[in-house]
Amino acid sequence: MTGIIQSLNTSLEKGTRKSAVPEAVLVAGLGIEGDAHAGEARQVSLLASESIAKGLNRGVELAPGDFGENITTRGLDLGSIRLADRLLVGSDAIVQISDIGKVCNTPCSIGQRLGDCIMPREGVFAKVMRGGRISVGDRVERTTVKVGAVLTSSDRCAAGEREDESGRLLVDLMAEIGVALADYSVLPDDETGLSSKLAHLADRCAVDIVLTTGGTGFTARDRMPEATLAILHSQAPGISEALRTEGMRHTPYACLSRGVSGLRGRTLVVNLPGSKRAVSESLDLLRAIIPHVLESIRGELTDCGTLTRR
Repeated sequence: MTGIIQSLNTSLEKGTRKSAVPEAVLVAGLGIEGDAHAGEARQVSLLASESIAKGLNRGVELAPGDFGENITTRGLDLGSIRLADRLLVGSDAIVQISDIGKVCNTPCSIGQRLGDCIMPREGVFAKVMRGGRISVGDRVERTTVKVGAVLTSSDRCAAGEREDESGRLLVDLMAEIGVALADYSVLPDDETGLSSKLAHLADRCAVDIVLTTGGTGFTARDRMPEATLAILHSQAPGISEALRTEGMRHTPYACLSRGVSGLRGRTLVVNLPGSKRAVSESLDLLRAIIPHVLESIRGELTDCGTLTRR
């Protein structure tokens, strides 16, 4: 199912009519850059031009943006969209449907003019999983691509004193297994900052997986496991146990990793050590399990007893 962007619409202030713009920037976890509604729970709104045409048939002059939608589509059957479906917008941006319709507390100006408003029934809202620049005329189509992020915990890497070799390995792994990268960040070893970033990636960006590296050791600044546990809804200890077991095939020091794994909503978080060698030795295991786990989380498996090595 493929359509196009007929119009892009933004406003600088809430409660005002949105104006058409030729292009815009979708920001992961935020919405459209510069739009008054960016940062809200409903990050981006979409409405089909075919729905707007219904108003035109009533003899009321309407234009894209009059219903407050950010993206006016043409040729895309938004009526068949379901919660958690994903759309590829343009060549890079990916959004996930978070709401279908809404409740209007007071009738808007369009509703007053028509005696009805289609946005609560036919408008859809989405979270921006991966950002990108979009333009009028770009394609909008359904996608099943998975989206991930890499987070490195390291004071020295964050300060530019050391290259983040382990993080780059995980970025390359995402590309290899077909997971679109939404975010790659290097942060200091600060528990609060790490927890905040993980929660943002899971809640606001709705990514499928976050692979972390660093901060799993025994020094006072190694706080990635604690930062992760603070935001998890449930743990997946088998993944971390398998990573330690795989590491111990190469060095007994692998047992010293305190990394944890688990779920926040539908987002899987997996801690890996900060060593390039340790991450490299884990890649085969990650290649084998990540695609299967992400399909399971999304409910896309028909036979959960089958694991295909890739």
